[in-house]
Amino acid sequence: MENSTGVESVLRVRNLYVRRGKTSVLCGLNFDLSRGSITGLLGPSGCGKTTLMRSILGVQRITSGSIDILGFPAGAKPLRHKMAYTSQSLSIYPDISVHDNVAYFGRLVGASRADVEQAISRVQLNEYASRPITKLSGGQANRASLACALVGHPEILVLDEPTVGLDPITRQELWQVFRGFAAEGVTLLISSHVMDEASHCDEVLFMREGKFLAQESIESVQARTSTDNPEKAFLALIKESE
Repeated sequence: MENSTGVESVLRVRNLYVRRGKTSVLCGLNFDLSRGSITGLLGPSGCGKTTLMRSILGVQRITSGSIDILGFPAGAKPLRHKMAYTSQSLSIYPDISVHDNVAYFGRLVGASRADVEQAISRVQLNEYASRPITKLSGGQANRASLACALVGHPEILVLDEPTVGLDPITRQELWQVFRGFAAEGVTLLISSHVMDEASHCDEVLFMREGKFLAQESIESVQARTSTDNPEKAFLALIKESE
């Protein structure tokens, strides 16, 4: 798939609606993700970010619209090894080592021993590989979770609030890891309620009440709203939409 600019799209969402009863949670969303890009899904809690990510993963029943991922509909069996997801809360085993966690998740996707070692190396945890998760810092534990997601060599990473609760230095280090993944051709969709994280993304999806307020680079948004930081730009977009 290619988008309107001729760049390869690995994910395409068209006219996506999700309703719960009479309440519209997602309201006609349209967007593309390009290969090797980092897209920030940014907005306050309750705006629909998690519902959108669940829809992309194929675990959310949608009301109407379409989600095409690498030529397959969301949730299709061939995508199981092509996509990986990390939740806001750690979904790995705290009492065993980094290596054993990655090896366990690797066995689920048929990864080799070399794949396990490579995944640990990609998140820069080689020296902590034998350490249990409970003995790691918050940032290191997040990277261990990423290694478990990476062991199957996914083409798309969907990360739900991966930097929440981390100090500024650790957050910066984690974003450097994300940028390295993108340079290898992995496509990342990263949710956050911290607007400043937009500066790390190639494109931002500013979201409010199930709708997008912007779908472009943060530089473009700030220029369009005559603001000098992502938070001010988001607030300006809210005023425009009211």
